[in-house]
Amino acid sequence: MTSNGSKPLLKVDNLESFYGPIMAIRGVSLSVNPGQIVTVLGANGAGKTTLLKTISGVMDPEKGTVTLEGNAIQGEAPDKIVHQGVVHVPEGREIFPILSVEDNLKMGAYTRSDSAAIASDLEMVFDYFPILKERRTQEAGTLSGGQQQMLAIGRGLMAKPRIMLLDEPSLGLSPLLVREIFTIIRRLNAEQNVTMMLVEQNAKVALDVAHFGYVLELGRIVMSGEAQKLQQSKDIQEFYLGAQQETQRGQRRWKQRKTWR
Repeated sequence: MTSNGSKPLLKVDNLESFYGPIMAIRGVSLSVNPGQIVTVLGANGAGKTTLLKTISGVMDPEKGTVTLEGNAIQGEAPDKIVHQGVVHVPEGREIFPILSVEDNLKMGAYTRSDSAAIASDLEMVFDYFPILKERRTQEAGTLSGGQQQMLAIGRGLMAKPRIMLLDEPSLGLSPLLVREIFTIIRRLNAEQNVTMMLVEQNAKVALDVAHFGYVLELGRIVMSGEAQKLQQSKDIQEFYLGAQQETQRGQRRWKQRKTWR
């Protein structure tokens, strides 16, 4: 993690975005320093995915700015934003199902022409995700959900991102797979210095790996701070960590009832 004196790599100022007549993002401002993992927490409908889509150019903001090392990128085409090093790993993976695992990874490097470095990065991805190496010739659509999430992250790494935007990487995965993927996210940040902006509903795993966090509710930032301090916040514990723990307890009770029948 960089010092507090570092200039932000990514900065969002007073951003507003709409879905039709509905304002989904309401004056959001935040920043990500080089080498940080910054998480944005919030319930369904809070505006987390809209925020990432606006940063990556999938949606145009109605108001506000997005800057990468001081250069405005808001409103630019998504491919131009990728060329500048902002790589979006979307919710739901969105891999190419009929292409092989290896071809999916190579698609991530479509903006590059340094073939020797691409080959080296492919081996780096295989080192972090050995299951992808085992299945390199397999059609990506036949992978499990967890393997597809690994593939989506690996494809993003092949673009050599200056910052990676991760949208709900835990979505739909078992607790064991969530732990595995977030361990790799932590390693990529520590070992490869990959800067990340992580959008999550699972507050516990997100705050465990992040350096800094923001809480988004109804399109507005309502809380921010160092990840460790947010974990200790009574509001976070009550509304996010507590709710997740209750959900997990309910899931365990349901499994027990199914076993008894």
